[in-house]
Amino acid sequence: MTTPSPSRLGHQDLRIGTLAGKGDQTADYIAQLLPHGFESFQINFWQELPGKPLKALAQEVHEVLDAHAQKTGHRAVISSLGMFGNPLENAAQLEACVACIEACEDFGCKLFAGWPGALEDRPVDASMDAYAKAWAPVARRAADADVRIAFENCDMHGTWDRPRFNIAHSPRAWEMMFDALPEDNIGLEWEPCHQMNSLIDPIAQLRKWAPTGKIFHLHGKCATVMWDVIKHHGLRSGKPIVYHRHPGFGDCNWTDIISILRLNGYRGFIDIEGWHDPVYKDDLEMTGQVHALNYLKHCRGGNYVPEPKIQ
Repeated sequence: MTTPSPSRLGHQDLRIGTLAGKGDQTADYIAQLLPHGFESFQINFWQELPGKPLKALAQEVHEVLDAHAQKTGHRAVISSLGMFGNPLENAAQLEACVACIEACEDFGCKLFAGWPGALEDRPVDASMDAYAKAWAPVARRAADADVRIAFENCDMHGTWDRPRFNIAHSPRAWEMMFDALPEDNIGLEWEPCHQMNSLIDPIAQLRKWAPTGKIFHLHGKCATVMWDVIKHHGLRSGKPIVYHRHPGFGDCNWTDIISILRLNGYRGFIDIEGWHDPVYKDDLEMTGQVHALNYLKHCRGGNYVPEPKIQ
């Protein structure tokens, strides 16, 4: 496996983008987003592939990216393909993951993101044998294609004893997964929001996990933890205790997150995952996303300033 190591010149080492999973309309959606300054896009699918062949979709996407680059001189890229379902309980969804991995080359990326799946009638640790059996051949095929696999840490409202869709929602599970399948090209699509939803301190977690090299990709989503509600009502009142937020509106200090990533040699992408913020949604969705984009660029250091050249 090769490890991406783009230059820091112009912040090419850490691009800020968004999710663009709009099925057959993905290329048109990306065309409308590009003027706002998004630098990358994760093209993600929910449980099944679009009706349009992936190769044809890739061609349409490249045409849009090329036209924008010719017009502006700035080229956005596809960071990754994502397929989200439960491939441990649905063979067709596992095959869809494989199809995405094989299509990465067409889209010009080297990263696949998704969930490993879950056996939903048993605890997370009881899914490990099935996980290793299902994903070992997929990981080998991905390695042959020079593609890395990043499992997202979303719990999908599941628990340790009754997981839903995804066993990769806690550090304990990650350790078990990496022991069960110690492949260099399997890692994490880390998102602080999902850890905050479990009342985990994302900064402390990132300081531990960033040096491992297992963080392959980030979803840009934050959270607001309502500690006053927790202190008054506890965890079982039925009242919301965490809201998912666009970066810049939640509790995370993304300057710290980006600093920790760069201190540990991270090279890659932060792609904003929208459509969850309770305030900046519907007709304010893109307002929230563009605010998050500009906020994350500020946390990255603002405009890139080259060193003076002394003759």
